[in-house]
Amino acid sequence: MIALRMPRLSIAVLTAALVAVTAGSASAADMTVREVVQRLILAKNGPPADFARRDLSFLDLSGLDFSSANLASANLFGADLTGSNLSNANLAGAMLDRTVIISTNFTNANMTGVKMRRPAAFSTLEVRGDEAPIFTGANLTGAEIFGKLSKANFANANLSGARLRQSIPTELLTATRTEMIDCDFTGANLSGADLSNLALTFADFTNANLAAAILIHADLSKANLTNANVAGANMDRANLDGAIFRGTRGLNQAAGLDRAINRDTIIE
Repeated sequence: MIALRMPRLSIAVLTAALVAVTAGSASAADMTVREVVQRLILAKNGPPADFARRDLSFLDLSGLDFSSANLASANLFGADLTGSNLSNANLAGAMLDRTVIISTNFTNANMTGVKMRRPAAFSTLEVRGDEAPIFTGANLTGAEIFGKLSKANFANANLSGARLRQSIPTELLTATRTEMIDCDFTGANLSGADLSNLALTFADFTNANLAAAILIHADLSKANLTNANVAGANMDRANLDGAIFRGTRGLNQAAGLDRAINRDTIIE
């Protein structure tokens, strides 16, 4: 039986469940939390635990150690992964929509092609650095991410070809956008990533690869692009107010720079 932990996470978990039930997309997990824990314990003295293609939706998996586990194409819709360790795990193609990822560790995880739309990254409306998820060194190639992930750590992560914006606009969601304010993208690979309309104020892109990235309408106010590669990036109507471009490479090859907002306030 899954315990609902009140009051800290009940709002995030129950909201995800309500949305899924309302949309008719909820499905019963094919494993219990006890079975998941047992498999993880057995994996301590054997090969990594295998949850590939398993339905783990809405389970309370908080605080569990999934390091190096195989979760390829697993369904984690609405699951609670608060404080869980998924470092070096294989999450390729996994479903992480509405998942609770407060303080979750995805360091060096294989997250190619994951869908992570509207995850709950904070216990309240306050953005706290100690609750932000960690994606250091993770492979998020081709991932689809949409939500509020401010202060998350993406240092040295691979986000090439990732889509970090809402892919299917609706009448109710036209005013929303992905928020990655004050995120750490140092050394990250964002080549060809779609960052259009993102809130990226104060984000750190030092030594990052933004070649051919789509930054149309992105808010890069006070962002740090020191030594970043922006060759071929599209900055049409991006807000560059106070952005730092010291040593930025490929700036003369960036598209739409003449139509960027507050272009005259950048720091070079």
